[in-house]
Amino acid sequence: MKRIITDYLDETAGKFPNKIALTDGRRTLTFEELRAESRRLASELIRRKIFRQPVAILLEQSVESIICMLGAAYSGNFYTIIDTKMPEPRMKKILDTFEPALIIDKQNFVELSSGVIDEQLLEKTARRLNCMDVLYVLFTSGSTGMPKGVTIGQRSVMEYTEWVTRTFNVDEHDIIGNQAPFYFDNSVLDIYQMISTGATLHIIPRMAFMFPARLLEYIAANRISMIFWVPSILVSVANLDILKEYDVSCLNKIIFAGEVMPVKHLNQWRRRLPTALFANLYGPTEITVDCTYYIVDREFADGDALPIGSECHEGDVLVLNADDRLVEGDEQGELCVRGSCLAYGYYNNPEKTVEAFVQNPVSDYPELIYRTGDLVHYNERGELMFDGRKDFQIKHMGYRIELGEIETAATSLDGLDEACCLYDKSVEQIVMCYAGALTKEELTKKLMALLPRYMMPSRYERLKSMPHNANGKIDRKLLKEQFMGEK
Repeated sequence: MKRIITDYLDETAGKFPNKIALTDGRRTLTFEELRAESRRLASELIRRKIFRQPVAILLEQSVESIICMLGAAYSGNFYTIIDTKMPEPRMKKILDTFEPALIIDKQNFVELSSGVIDEQLLEKTARRLNCMDVLYVLFTSGSTGMPKGVTIGQRSVMEYTEWVTRTFNVDEHDIIGNQAPFYFDNSVLDIYQMISTGATLHIIPRMAFMFPARLLEYIAANRISMIFWVPSILVSVANLDILKEYDVSCLNKIIFAGEVMPVKHLNQWRRRLPTALFANLYGPTEITVDCTYYIVDREFADGDALPIGSECHEGDVLVLNADDRLVEGDEQGELCVRGSCLAYGYYNNPEKTVEAFVQNPVSDYPELIYRTGDLVHYNERGELMFDGRKDFQIKHMGYRIELGEIETAATSLDGLDEACCLYDKSVEQIVMCYAGALTKEELTKKLMALLPRYMMPSRYERLKSMPHNANGKIDRKLLKEQFMGEK
């Protein structure tokens, strides 16, 4: 294991100095150039006496963004990525919490990256660093409307990076196609696999994701071999039934996370790429990207649910029932995580930190766990199955119902592209929003063959297409505002 995160880039640039490290369609850098540009920026930060301080990166998803991330790490600082299209009130909340020593934007990036590399200063700084230093803070939504800054250390990312490399056999021959925005933690896999293995990283243009045909053309033209995307992107491609029209046989690792992957759409991808590896990863930002994984190793019917598998990298999962005891058999419980993968907490937010990171109730010594708020159970194979969020569990007509179970049934149907279930407490109605060719009457009839009557939606909202947030997930908040008047 390397001592600090930048050791990976130092080693990789030594092995493959002239190999392409990353490209965004506008600018391309070799590993030697990426290291030099990152250290050039880091030298300037050190000269400005910015050390072990927060640095905010306010740039489009680009080569420059990654230079800034690595520059922050080389200089002994930690970073957060700010979405340039974020509403100003939310941006202000994040900056007020993060209190950056410097905000890097288009204007001052040029100034910061135009100086000379001071090798002596960089080496002196490196000797003061260790793997327990903070690497980044990523801001997630908070229930009170105040974004929460998840604080992740270098060791956690290094352990996760090495686990990904081992588990999926990533090496310098891979070409990774990035989808996740850099302020979304799925991007951590893409970026740090690139610097640690010598794989080439393509920052795929945002526009390509709006047109599935163009996306497949990009994959084919650039020989992308590995992707780590949210399921919504894979679903949109499958819905158009265009996989057979493009030669994407270069793809041999298809990994997904962030939301439930409907098996119906996964099966379309598997039929098109029968020899490729498909893996379902799961985990909240607070446990360094992912805490469980399942490599698809058998056939599933379209209506089946996919396992989230077993624990990954340096973490251990605990499933606790309502009495804070470990579940037995197929008993449902809350998924909790312990280990060195845990975040340090929420930046400048000790109150929320102590709420989410708590003493392990089944341990006799001081040990923190993170409560995910997700409900799971073990199937007959000993694999974890995701049942839904605790806050997606409702009580309706006297029954406890997982809205995710209704969504899984709906997305298994031909003629339905995507679905999202909401619960309108004011009128005690299950509301299904969906996109697809099925009429409301046809959908009702088909669901009645799959669900008990008490789980049937009371209301259907058919949309031309489902709204997605910046991370590519179905935008539940927007749907609640639109159809239930919730703010």
